[in-house]
Amino acid sequence: MDAFVKPRAFTGIPVVDADTHLAEPYDLWTSRAPAKFRDRVPQVKEKDGRLVWVMDHDKVMGPAFPTCTIRHDGSKAFSMEMVNWTFEDAYPASHEPKARLAYMDQNGIAAQIAYPNLLGFGNQKGMGVDPELRLVITKIYNDMLAEFQAATDNRVYGMIMLPWWDMKECLAEAERCRLMGMRGVNTHSEPHNNGLPVLADEHWTPLWEWCQGHDIPVNFHIGGGFSNTEWFGQGYWPTQTATEKLAFGSTMMFFSNYKLFANIFMSLWLERFPKLKIVSVESGIGWIPFFLESIEYQMHEAGVKWNVPPRELFRRQIYGCSWFERNRLVEDARYVGIDNVMFQTDFPHPVCLHPDALDYMTRAADAFTEEERRKVFGGNAQKVYNLDLSAVTG
Repeated sequence: MDAFVKPRAFTGIPVVDADTHLAEPYDLWTSRAPAKFRDRVPQVKEKDGRLVWVMDHDKVMGPAFPTCTIRHDGSKAFSMEMVNWTFEDAYPASHEPKARLAYMDQNGIAAQIAYPNLLGFGNQKGMGVDPELRLVITKIYNDMLAEFQAATDNRVYGMIMLPWWDMKECLAEAERCRLMGMRGVNTHSEPHNNGLPVLADEHWTPLWEWCQGHDIPVNFHIGGGFSNTEWFGQGYWPTQTATEKLAFGSTMMFFSNYKLFANIFMSLWLERFPKLKIVSVESGIGWIPFFLESIEYQMHEAGVKWNVPPRELFRRQIYGCSWFERNRLVEDARYVGIDNVMFQTDFPHPVCLHPDALDYMTRAADAFTEEERRKVFGGNAQKVYNLDLSAVTG
């Protein structure tokens, strides 16, 4: 294979990919679970001639494809081909540390932030089992993330999956994982859908104080608040094919975070925690200028008072992640705030930037100033997640 040559626009920049995913190996939980839970943790079984993920003996979580759109040979599949794959069909870099490092080096990526698949983007898919089992499943997952981070020489950072349904356990697990070197938390964006208070309620104050005190960002991945497990979301026409539903769901999922941030601003939650960092993951940024103008207008017209205007609050505490946007990325980033925009690829999911993510982004990158480019494609993520990439070549 020819040596990778980073596009000129990215020379000298330790590029950080702020949203990627890890495909969960079939034995992730069974190989680590205490004997008491080994038959109950997520595992792959055959049902009706198909492999499916199952937990707690009989609760089907979904088909056991690896949620990776890249074939074993590195070529990208489109449409719904991947739903027929087994784990062995998937690209090794989707789950294997050394292969992931090789992929990153071949594509000019210095570091990655990683999110889950099976348990839901906000760890919400285990609500059908008892809290004790949920906690075991969550801890095993976090142990895997810490191991993966170490095995990649601190270049792939999994975000702490919180057991958000129990504040005592939530704080304990967050601290345990912080001490293992993990740099951010990942949580449910709509806990009220599962019987808990809204995020602005005093119930959550200990968690926000812990995050603020340790400079740990809170990540809200799109789709991390869905109370159902419908992969395509809701609202698609029943006449659509599975492929069309995939495109529909991928487009509509952005609006889950639009709704989240409308509620955040309305509640004045962040005004009480001025140093708390919030990341809107995989949501893009093109909607944010419209959203900020809209929310300020609507709050004013409704007589909802703020102490800090939404646009100012956003620049102070909120960060967005962008990947496919090129046509207006520079203008939108400057409006939102250059310091508030991060680059991502969504590797190895459907619609991810693969192959040649940096080549894809070169036109937009060239339109930034050098200082802006360094921030958007790496510097901001290093600051948000407290990354030291001095040993990684830019």
